[in-house]
Amino acid sequence: MGAAFKETKLPADAPKSHKALAWVDDRFPLTKLWNDQWGRYYAPKNFNIWYLFGSLAMLILVLQIVTGIFLTMYYKPDANLAFYSVEQNIMREVHWGWLVRYMHSTGASAFFIVVYLHMTRGLLYGSYRKPRELIWLFGFAIFLCLMAEAFFGYLLPWGQMSYWGAQVIVNLFSAIPFIGPDLSLWIRGDYVVSDATLNRFFAFHVIAIPLVLLGLVAAHLIALHEVGSSNPDGIEVKENLGPDGHGVDAIPSHPYYTTKDLFGVSMFLLIFSTVVFFAPEMGGYFLEYNNFLPADSLKTPPHIAPTWYFTPFYSVLRATTSDFMWVVMLGLAAYVVLIWMRSRLSYKTKVAITIVAILAEIGMLPQVLDAKFWGVVLFGSAVVILALLPWLDQSPVKSIRYRPSWHKYVYAVFFVAFLTLGYLGTQLPTPAYTLVAQACTLLYFSFFLLMPWWSAMGQFKPVPKRVTFTPH
Repeated sequence: MGAAFKETKLPADAPKSHKALAWVDDRFPLTKLWNDQWGRYYAPKNFNIWYLFGSLAMLILVLQIVTGIFLTMYYKPDANLAFYSVEQNIMREVHWGWLVRYMHSTGASAFFIVVYLHMTRGLLYGSYRKPRELIWLFGFAIFLCLMAEAFFGYLLPWGQMSYWGAQVIVNLFSAIPFIGPDLSLWIRGDYVVSDATLNRFFAFHVIAIPLVLLGLVAAHLIALHEVGSSNPDGIEVKENLGPDGHGVDAIPSHPYYTTKDLFGVSMFLLIFSTVVFFAPEMGGYFLEYNNFLPADSLKTPPHIAPTWYFTPFYSVLRATTSDFMWVVMLGLAAYVVLIWMRSRLSYKTKVAITIVAILAEIGMLPQVLDAKFWGVVLFGSAVVILALLPWLDQSPVKSIRYRPSWHKYVYAVFFVAFLTLGYLGTQLPTPAYTLVAQACTLLYFSFFLLMPWWSAMGQFKPVPKRVTFTPH
């Protein structure tokens, strides 16, 4: 038999709001959820501005969902009507439609800016290290969903860059041996980007991907609150919490971080509103000028490039030429030698890696697989390698604060290479730019693939027992 229902008894003179909350709590754990997830969730007291971007990402997610709902009320997922439903109806005839559209388009770029900064914080402070590997993997899956969501949504305005950008990206799948052409056909739903493609992308953008994204965000937060938040010192403050949840290195999220987050949100909204009202195109980076022209399957734009948040990985794709493949082959051979000489992996694992490397070397020969295929492989690998960070980083400390000083220069070179790839992806692929992109591609992959060795080298500083900063 189930336990008897017991209703909370409050004094007769208790406020009606308290009575209403008690009535809800007897039937649904509302107060418990609030306390567990925020109200009485004890977070490290040495958070800095880098820890603001997670909250901002949640804010932008809500903003994108709300503005997206209003846009779907007037948008027409039809190849003959889509462009005019956006540029004529939403932008000129619907009251405040232009504002909602610009909030949504600016929010897409703001989302990636905030997420990239959020990932940078994780990289600097080792937030992906044990016991937070699963949090990082959920975050990586969220990043993949955001990329898919942005790609599917990019086609919906049905402008010139939308149409041809989707055509180029979908055609990349045709480089996959055996299944590539059929896979591209299945994604498009037609032999070219057409009305069928638009309807498919609309369904993915509005329904499928958001559902997966919300589930991953929930899993990300649940995993975070299960093991506790990281901090700039890399100290596990949860281990020092008493039975009542209090600790010398932790403070309640509410009201301390609630007030700080509200201030950060206010600053963000100020910057966000400035962009929306005064520079929504951001010089063509947020909204390309060619996208204000209706899609024309008979007129190819002179320069087709994805939006800025994809350009670092797009540069890796364009940098993969036939000549560059010989450099990749040499680098792969050297990496296998390094694994045999300096790695602590088991003998069987080393043999397996060697066999895979030999097969890859054979496949990289021009007579076997062309550079286009390997460009797609490196394009995907540049994204997927982020998921391996918890196991690539062998540093005895988590935070960059206690690593050797020269490690900061390694991170700086990586960030410069990544930003350079992002810039080059927006430019025409001249021979000089291609050479620079190839050098940055090597630096990008070297940062991760050599991390098991360089991350453990040098003189590390002792990590304190307590966090090094208190807000009082």
